[in-house]
Amino acid sequence: MKKILFAAYSLDYGGIETSLISLLKKISSKYEVTLCLEEKQGVYLKDVPKNVNIITYKPNKNKIVLIRKISNLFKQIGFKLKYKNKFDFSACFATYSFPASFVARTASKNCAIWVHNNYMDLYDAKIMKYRKFFKDLNIYDFKKIVFVSEMDKRVFIAQFPECAKKACVCNNLINYEEILKKSEEVVDDFKKEKVVTFINIGRHDEKQKKLTRIIEATKRLNKEGYKFRVVFVGKGTATNEYKKLAENIKNIEFLGAKKNPYPYLKNSDAFLMSSEFEGYPVVFLEAKVLGKPIITTDVSDSKKDIVGKYGIVTEKSDKGVYEGMKKFIKDGFEMEKFDPQEYNNEILKRLDEIINR
Repeated sequence: MKKILFAAYSLDYGGIETSLISLLKKISSKYEVTLCLEEKQGVYLKDVPKNVNIITYKPNKNKIVLIRKISNLFKQIGFKLKYKNKFDFSACFATYSFPASFVARTASKNCAIWVHNNYMDLYDAKIMKYRKFFKDLNIYDFKKIVFVSEMDKRVFIAQFPECAKKACVCNNLINYEEILKKSEEVVDDFKKEKVVTFINIGRHDEKQKKLTRIIEATKRLNKEGYKFRVVFVGKGTATNEYKKLAENIKNIEFLGAKKNPYPYLKNSDAFLMSSEFEGYPVVFLEAKVLGKPIITTDVSDSKKDIVGKYGIVTEKSDKGVYEGMKKFIKDGFEMEKFDPQEYNNEILKRLDEIINR
């Protein structure tokens, strides 16, 4: 049985963390898996399969530079002595984690890094910042660079054409059995209603998620007399800002973060996303599994994967979100049937290729 390692920051709320847990559950019976975390914490920690070995690599963050550098030098030496090239495959699964990058590059010569977001948008199209980010991750040292969307791969290759042969696309796995099971849980703070219910699930961060677009679209639709409601599941640095903007809007509800968001999604009519940029949203897959149409701004591979099959794609603006919501309220949307097992089988084939080649 081959020994493989995945490195990440923690297992707290987030799409990367959800994807990682799904991946570990699917491959831990086939490979001897080690999970290395910078912070051994998070709500999903208990969901790690029992046969996965968890280790930690936590850099010193002392404010005194000399102390920090000396301490981290010894930590790196210690990790290398214990784990250097001890695995048949290793991967940095949290793109943004420089310690996870070090761990993956050290643990195996057959190493990969997962890219879960469009970092060009994250750096406001500043090419030098984008290039510096990937160079600081030692991108040239990875044997494979794995993107969760075709769009992110294209953006990367435009800036790093010399890495084109290393780049590949592998969407996230989806633990659909668990989603279907958890969606049956009874919750007492949310009930299905007769009016169209839109739900947004995710972190409250205006730079990326742009939830103000949903709030402004709701105001406009209310003035036009449409009957519907909007439910936000999640929290973040912009939560209070959003609540202030939504004061006196009776058809907007904030339910906070939920470890199990699936009953809320199941009892809504459509998933609503207003983001400026995304990698490949795990919640797209979750909505497909639960048969919920998706109304989303044009992010990631949405035009390729969503349009005409699973929902409505709009321009990235207040007007775009308004038009998408209005179209769904008036006409609804009939989805194609999504086969999660067939989808997973294809992803597992790609994973085996990445691990074993």
